[in-house]
Amino acid sequence: MEPALKPDEVYHWVEMRTKMRIMGFHAEAIKPLNEEAAAELGANLLGEAIIFATAGSCLLLEFWRQKSSKRRKEVARVATVLSLREDVDHLEDVLDELQVQVQAALPRNALDELRAELRAELRAELRAELRAELQEELQAEFQVELQAFRTRISEERFEPEIEPEPQCPEAPE
Repeated sequence: MEPALKPDEVYHWVEMRTKMRIMGFHAEAIKPLNEEAAAELGANLLGEAIIFATAGSCLLLEFWRQKSSKRRKEVARVATVLSLREDVDHLEDVLDELQVQVQAALPRNALDELRAELRAELRAELRAELRAELQEELQAEFQVELQAFRTRISEERFEPEIEPEPQCPEAPE
């Protein structure tokens, strides 16, 4: 019975057989490795396996990280879109309410009539105030003139004006 092959011997056999076929040789028997070469080959194989596993793990972790980041960004984008949609819906509701209020408000002609009535009332009030002020001023002036007239008349009654005596023209001598 043949002893079982060690992993490094299997690796050596597969490697050598593949190299020989690539080069075009068909070797039937491949020489086994000695202990030292087998140990070095095993160490190289183990080192390469560790490096390959580490690189593969890094690739998987990077893929997972990017996928998570993309998922987070998509969730944030969807949340933003939903928030904006809610805002638009709210603004549409407010706009509808304002349109109802505007339609319920007085028609334009009624507003113009109301404005005209208010202007007429303001003009009437302004005229009345101006008339009252003017009448007060005229009464005050009239009172002052009346008082001056009364004073003058009373002075004339008690102190008649001295009329100048007519002078005769001088007679020629």
